[in-house]
Amino acid sequence: MAQPQFRVDSRLVILLSENYRSSEAAIKELVDNCWDADADNVWIRLPKPDTADFLVIEDDGTGMTPQELQSEYLVVAKDRISSKGQLTIGKKRKVKGRKGIGKFAGLVTASSMQLETWARGVYTSIILEKGRLVEASRDLEELDLIPTIEEVAADKHGTKVTLSGLNQNLRFPLPEKLRELLIRDYGREEDFTLHVDDEKVTYEHIQGETHTAEANIDGVGRAALAFTVAEARRRFRNAGIAIRVEGKVIGKPHFFGLEDSEDFPKSVLGKIYGEVEADGLLSDVTADWGTVIENSKGYDALRTWVAGEIREAAKKVYGQQIHLAQARLQQKINRRLEQLPEFKKVFAQRALQRLLQKYYDEPDEKLEPLVNVVLEAIERDEYYFIIDKIDKAKRSDIESFARALEESSFVELSMMQHQLTYRLRLIDEFEEIVVNPATLEKHAHQALENRLWIFGPEYSLKSSNIALKRIAEEYLSTKFSGIRASKRPDLLLANDLLGRHSLIEFKRPNHTLTHADYLQAIAYRHDLLANLREMEVIVIGGKRDKGVRTNYTEDDVKLMTFLELISHARSQYNWLLAQLKQRSE
Repeated sequence: MAQPQFRVDSRLVILLSENYRSSEAAIKELVDNCWDADADNVWIRLPKPDTADFLVIEDDGTGMTPQELQSEYLVVAKDRISSKGQLTIGKKRKVKGRKGIGKFAGLVTASSMQLETWARGVYTSIILEKGRLVEASRDLEELDLIPTIEEVAADKHGTKVTLSGLNQNLRFPLPEKLRELLIRDYGREEDFTLHVDDEKVTYEHIQGETHTAEANIDGVGRAALAFTVAEARRRFRNAGIAIRVEGKVIGKPHFFGLEDSEDFPKSVLGKIYGEVEADGLLSDVTADWGTVIENSKGYDALRTWVAGEIREAAKKVYGQQIHLAQARLQQKINRRLEQLPEFKKVFAQRALQRLLQKYYDEPDEKLEPLVNVVLEAIERDEYYFIIDKIDKAKRSDIESFARALEESSFVELSMMQHQLTYRLRLIDEFEEIVVNPATLEKHAHQALENRLWIFGPEYSLKSSNIALKRIAEEYLSTKFSGIRASKRPDLLLANDLLGRHSLIEFKRPNHTLTHADYLQAIAYRHDLLANLREMEVIVIGGKRDKGVRTNYTEDDVKLMTFLELISHARSQYNWLLAQLKQRSE
């Protein structure tokens, strides 16, 4: 009896070719092969709809010799990375082809695929036909592929894939959709140019509204901005605005501070794609051309201008989408809005507008439950009903009016108990963050920024705002630039209605507070008092060093641990909750 062994059915190729969700995705897979071949240029020629035209993908990459074609290309599911490494040989690109099946992508839309390749003075050609593969009853390894081999000029190199017999039951590849698909992966590559129907693929082919602007910027001179705000739901890889100086892109794309802005939808950031030319920044570019020097005045001015342009463009594109999203739901919620008193109706409309700004691109089935939650919270507000009752009681006898006022106090007690219970739960959740060894300064900052009541009742009315964030950012940029950037602290500035300021420095929960931290806190306070009035400073960390004094000579400077903060807040709110329960019994 023969030794049992696997055999590869020739229909496996058809199954592999059906792994792609669209014709454009299959073509993109073939372009990935061009990338892995270290090509500088790729030319894609699409057929006209409902014709017998060929679809051609051609590159000027390294090509393959007959031996390489046999040992590399024709080996199904070969892991290129394990055999040749993660980078291409010539340009040291990160290899995209990993599964060894991309070669069959053309058979998604075509019945025949011809591969022609030129390398080191040899031309090689083979043809794969879907019909032969389907009808073959033999093992795939026994299928005859007769190559055409010829001698050519030694400097001729590249590969050409020609797809013929396109499936008329499928929609032909759309140039616009293909260009946008390609720009997502290859739009930022400087040494890889794509052409679709003899037209270079650029960010201008992104489906959406393209915006251009020019200005003379202080410290920069002429700046030219061009970008597109995409309409698609999917985000772009390497989204943002690239800074180009004398034709060369500097570092990674930027969002020019909008990523930290509270009033700019984060979901829009991944749909902004473009460039700004600013040759005047040449003297402010780092030696490795990796970024612009942080304290460049020219860059600060450019940043302000570009951020403003993006804001206006995004407002035009997504303001309309938000309006449409609201219109889709309006008929369903109008009747509920009409039942609300006028002051509540205005509040509800504002709340819904904020909701739609944040979730504008969600489908109706996800957006509608969120809208319902907002409306139900407003409709069930106990204060409204008790105030309505007091208002009616005013027009009757004094006894009814007094009874209504008494009932309002019970409602208020109930709401306060609910709020205290909620805050105690948040304290428990914050403790879970603190005890996690992976927690960083920024995580503690994010958790506490809008919950300063944890520090005590006197902090309940304190909050951060855009102006204070700007002051903190300017201070940090001045004090911690260059080689000191890695030592930049995480600071939160907050104030109340009376202008009293608090500066909170967050340390890691596993950081031990020392006398040096105390001295640094004093320095921050002295520096910032030049721009602000009275201020206290709180430094919060994991432990307190035994050598740290508990009585400080400097006023309004405190060192505390996260666990001390949590313990104090929990005790305080548990006591308040107990008092309220006694009053309500």
